Amino acid sequence: MSKYATFSGRAPRSEFWFFLLFAAIGSFVGNLVDRATGVLITSTLINLALFLPSLAVSVRRLHDIDGTWWAPRTMFGFLWKRGTVGPNRYGPDPLAEM
Repeated sequence: MSKYATFSGRAPRSEFWFFLLFAAIGSFVGNLVDRATGVLITSTLINLALFLPSLAVSVRRLHDIDGTWWAPRTMFGFLWKRGTVGPNRYGPDPLAEM
């Protein structure tokens, strides 16, 4: 969540999938709380809070494979495809920095 609304740069597969796992766990917990209380406020707030970061990490993931949001050829490939090795037009390789 340190890059809450950062749309620039690149996100490796691990960053994308760990965010997705975090979001799924957060939604699950929110749903449990909502069922226990009978009010649908917790899951709604969690989903609203995660909307912008989910867009940001998806855009950074597309940048990692040197794709753009409007290119239909990259719509599903960004989920499992390894990012561009070395720097690309969106920045340095995030795996090379580790």
